[in-house]
Amino acid sequence: MGRILYAYLYAASICLIVLSTTAQASSINTSSGFNMPPGVTEISREVYSLHMTILWICVAIAVVVFGVMFYSLIVYRKSKGAKPAHFHENTTVEIIWTAVPLVILVLMAVPATATLKKMYDTSDAELDVLVTGYQWRWRYEYLEEDVSFFSNLATPREQIYEAEEKGDFYLVEVDEPMVVPTGVKVRLLLTANDVIHSWWVPDLAVKKDAIPGFINETWFKVDEPGIYRGQCAELCGRDHAFMPIEVKAVSPDEYQLWLASRREAAEAEVAGADREWSLDELMERGAGTYNTYCAACHQPQGQGLPPMFPALAGVGMSVDPDGLRAHKEIVLYGKTGTAMPAFGSTLSAAELAAVITYERNAWGNDTGDLIQPSAIRAMLESQ
Repeated sequence: MGRILYAYLYAASICLIVLSTTAQASSINTSSGFNMPPGVTEISREVYSLHMTILWICVAIAVVVFGVMFYSLIVYRKSKGAKPAHFHENTTVEIIWTAVPLVILVLMAVPATATLKKMYDTSDAELDVLVTGYQWRWRYEYLEEDVSFFSNLATPREQIYEAEEKGDFYLVEVDEPMVVPTGVKVRLLLTANDVIHSWWVPDLAVKKDAIPGFINETWFKVDEPGIYRGQCAELCGRDHAFMPIEVKAVSPDEYQLWLASRREAAEAEVAGADREWSLDELMERGAGTYNTYCAACHQPQGQGLPPMFPALAGVGMSVDPDGLRAHKEIVLYGKTGTAMPAFGSTLSAAELAAVITYERNAWGNDTGDLIQPSAIRAMLESQ
């Protein structure tokens, strides 16, 4: 009887796991939250079909198992005078409950293996994108197109701190989506700069870890134009929930126009390091850069989260040259043994100059220091 009860509980647990995983996978993309989305790729539709097939197999097993169990409990209960049978090691029963599950598993494994082979086949890709996870944002580098950019959370901090009503895409909207053409096989090369992240978009049936010092690869091919959202699915730090993914699929013609606009923006950013910026220009640009890249740790008003993230406001920033030099160096090169990353390799000279100027003149610091992008570029080139 113990073995039969164990089998009942095992079947029930499998069904619960499938249902709970389904609800989690669909939390972003379906209004009900009770099922995973069919998705917009051939692979995602195959995965959905497999999911539904296995789900109904589990339901059928549960109905049979629990039906027999409750029938036995009701019909053969002690109050009706039923006497328990005493027997052990029935070979026929042992063979049946070993063979039947084995056959079911094999029948499920055959189509699942075929789909897995397709999911792992990244050959013949027409577009390669290097995806790098950072705390807490994504960087996309289109390897053949000479285009790269960061994708950051676009949900206003006011919504996060409940000062404003939450929007329709709360915590799943970004400032720069990953743009891909429809009908093109896109290969993703995934890695991370700091800790393990996971790139997950349910509509594309893609979930792959991004691991520091290691390259994972996966692929997708979107059939329909649209915006498909996801999140980092690996617990990667205190702002893990603020690391969304947005994939925008457009027609091939629109994609070429987007590439041209990205290249123009990159050229304008490089050119910005060659001119003199006013304090107002640097403060405006620096406020945006700070809120995007620094506020998560040092807080919107520079109050920090001591002792890990020191305060930047009200700390009496030094106005002597050594203090300014140290400030530049820690922003550009980071600080070993701490959570402070090196931004010199990720932000432009204009962004770096602006954010340092902003930090030295915001929240009452008022040092009057004005750092030009040309000075930052000279520091970077000297390394």
